[in-house]
Amino acid sequence: MSESIYHWRKPTGAWQIQQCLPIAPAAARQNLTRWQRIWQGLQQSFRLMVGVHDYQTYLKHMREHHPTIAPMDERAFHRHCLDARFPSQAGKLGKCPC
Repeated sequence: MSESIYHWRKPTGAWQIQQCLPIAPAAARQNLTRWQRIWQGLQQSFRLMVGVHDYQTYLKHMREHHPTIAPMDERAFHRHCLDARFPSQAGKLGKCPC
């Protein structure tokens, strides 16, 4: 084993995370209790872990960064995400080994 693990120090600097910002819009969070906000954050985290992307975040990104391009509707967005994760085209390898 390497000797460097014995000399480990906690990293310091300005790059450290100071605060995690929620992805949900501020208007949707205003009337929620602290526990409801925590629960929504957990739900969003679990959805992202299994590959279910957030359509509202996609719309916000499209408005801010690509205002001239029309965004996909919700059904097309989820189909695009599924095809990106599990390609159905012949000869294309996906992440699923089935």
